[in-house]
Amino acid sequence: MLDHCCKKAKSQNLHSLACGVTAGITLILAIMSGYALSRFKIRWNQWIVAAFLSAQMFPIVSRMISLYDLLGKASLINTRTGLILALTAAMLPFTITLMASFFDGIPRELEEAAIVDGAGRFQTLFLIVMPLVKAGMVAVGIYAFLMTWDDYLHAVTLIQNDGLRTLSAGVALRYLGELSYDWSKVNTISVVGILPILFLFFFFQKHMVKGLVAGAVKG
Repeated sequence: MLDHCCKKAKSQNLHSLACGVTAGITLILAIMSGYALSRFKIRWNQWIVAAFLSAQMFPIVSRMISLYDLLGKASLINTRTGLILALTAAMLPFTITLMASFFDGIPRELEEAAIVDGAGRFQTLFLIVMPLVKAGMVAVGIYAFLMTWDDYLHAVTLIQNDGLRTLSAGVALRYLGELSYDWSKVNTISVVGILPILFLFFFFQKHMVKGLVAGAVKG
């Protein structure tokens, strides 16, 4: 039993690490891409936004075959790196659009004044603009973390090694068989697994709701 608990704790730590890395990468890419989409107006902007929005219309299962083939050619099947890249790519269309809507709400005059004072583009972004879109950054970060934590289809498709599976896929494949169910272990792991999410909602729910609502009405 002790050995079993240690394995589950290790699995949850690895799962939390994967969620954190995915959320961090998604947030960085969403900030950079959303800022570029908001500030650098080209004739293809509307088509780019339309492509991002249309990507959300297709079910995840419809792109799993091509995703599996692509990651297989890159030797990233059955690796956490491949899973993180797949989840990041799945979340970027929505998160980029959300961050762009926040950047659209920031007056350009602030950036122009900073540039006149000698600030570069990156200094303007990191020192002037980003502090004004903290709500959006929190919303994107928590959204990416929660979507990774709850993911099942990517994990069960791209990971075959039981030691590398995320929490939800590991519980379903190990303890919920076709002919037998180990409900005691499933319930125990579920209670332990829900604690980080409760902690996250307890401290950041207000910021997440504020960020998502603000991003929906801006622009």
